[in-house]
Amino acid sequence: MLDKPDFPNEKVIACLQADYGLRIVHVAFLPLGNDLSTAVYRAVAEDETSYFCKLKRGAFDDTSVALPKLLSEAGIAQIIPPLTTKMGQLRAGVDDFNLIVYPFVEGINGYDIELSEDQWTDFGTALKRIHTTLVPPALIGTMQTETYAPFWRERCAQAIAHLDTELFDDPVLVDLAEFLASKRDMIHDLLGRAEQLAHVMTARALECVVCHTDIHPGNLFIATTGALFIVDWDYPALAPKERDLMFIGGGQGFRGRTAQEEEQRFYQGYGQGQIDPIALAYYRSERNIMDIAVACEQILSSKQGGQDRAQTLGYLKWSFMPDCAIEIALKMSSGS
Repeated sequence: MLDKPDFPNEKVIACLQADYGLRIVHVAFLPLGNDLSTAVYRAVAEDETSYFCKLKRGAFDDTSVALPKLLSEAGIAQIIPPLTTKMGQLRAGVDDFNLIVYPFVEGINGYDIELSEDQWTDFGTALKRIHTTLVPPALIGTMQTETYAPFWRERCAQAIAHLDTELFDDPVLVDLAEFLASKRDMIHDLLGRAEQLAHVMTARALECVVCHTDIHPGNLFIATTGALFIVDWDYPALAPKERDLMFIGGGQGFRGRTAQEEEQRFYQGYGQGQIDPIALAYYRSERNIMDIAVACEQILSSKQGGQDRAQTLGYLKWSFMPDCAIEIALKMSSGS
């Protein structure tokens, strides 16, 4: 979220004091991320220790905090675990929000830096450990399992139909409608191929593992020390490993490398096990469809939040550029 929510900093400070026992003297909103339901802050305590705070509105999946805590305790150094409250919980409620607190790490995300070869290797090593860590049945039982359902394909088609039939006076909506109208054939092609691949995937029996599911460059964090972390565990799921691996070489915005170079460096850490090309094609198609649907819904939902809406539209346009996510997905799903 780039625009600060209408929520007093004093309430954040009071929650940190009451639930975490932290004597906070200053809270600053950080204009980061593309999730309109999540605002993040830097909180500074009396002893000058800093904390990273996520204020998340709406339904909350406790797996999003329990899983990274478990993976960190299993020794995966590339994960920053949430802190516990005085009552041993991994989140605290404040009005209509949930507050999650982490140690503050200085650095930048993966969109803003070209990963070194060692960082690519660390990324692969960490994801391999995530995919192979044994998770207790009680936690597994709380996680969504892949079904190849048409949810996002239907939402995308509905959004495109709405943009085709409505007239808008809001400049951002006009821009969105005109841009997607120019890409209509490409989007319909993507929807059709994803539907076909979903039917193929449903008939197969691929092993499901713990997946992050949203491991684009923005959810890699590079500390000033050079250490790499995998962050933002809001949507974990049990799925074939290709649900995460689709991001590597998928035109997702990693800087300075071709798709082939991304894969070469990443798999030095992950290992060269068999990757299912049909699953990879399905997830690359499905992910782009979800991104189109989410972008449309975010922009259509309100005329407020100018910076957030403009950023969302910018990311959407970028995904259609040559050698980026949608072109790569279409080429792979067609076998070319």
